[in-house]
Amino acid sequence: MSSKAKHVRDKWRGKSWYMVVAPPFFGNVELGMVPAEEQEQLIGRVVEATRLEGKNAHTLFKGHEYSRDYLRSLVRRRTTKVDGLFNLTTKDGYKLRVSVSALTLSRIKTSQEKIIRNIMTKTINEKAAALTLDQFVQEMVLGKIASDIYNESKQVAPLRHVGIRKSKLVAQPAQVPLQEAPQEEAQQSD
Repeated sequence: MSSKAKHVRDKWRGKSWYMVVAPPFFGNVELGMVPAEEQEQLIGRVVEATRLEGKNAHTLFKGHEYSRDYLRSLVRRRTTKVDGLFNLTTKDGYKLRVSVSALTLSRIKTSQEKIIRNIMTKTINEKAAALTLDQFVQEMVLGKIASDIYNESKQVAPLRHVGIRKSKLVAQPAQVPLQEAPQEEAQQSD
């Protein structure tokens, strides 16, 4: 036997499996299991673990995005796509970058585009100032904010679709430790 033929240690045997749990505003749904040798290795993965309780890894909302196929299916010829990109700060100090799209039934004037974009700006900024991150994300993902923009903008031009097509968490407040945030929400719901 050569000197290179050594006993190879199986890396999978030393790993533990951790349950990944969604944020509270998505109902603390179990998202799946993730292997890791140590708890610290979970932080920074695609599904970012921000808090650990035993074998549970809790997540923080990082962003969402329409799929390319869905976005392409919305765009049509002889229509106008009004886009808005907004940098927001929520009531509890989280900074987000949000992209909103409105698609019309026919072509519209530039002045109408500007009015629709102003409605987007006003609605998004008011919501961000009044809501915490959890509340804002829930309204954003479930379509409440897009519905508010649609209802106000349809008086300017006939619309086919309004949606928040992309969001990204840019920064979180330094004064709020991540380990304490979910516990506070549990106390408020009681």
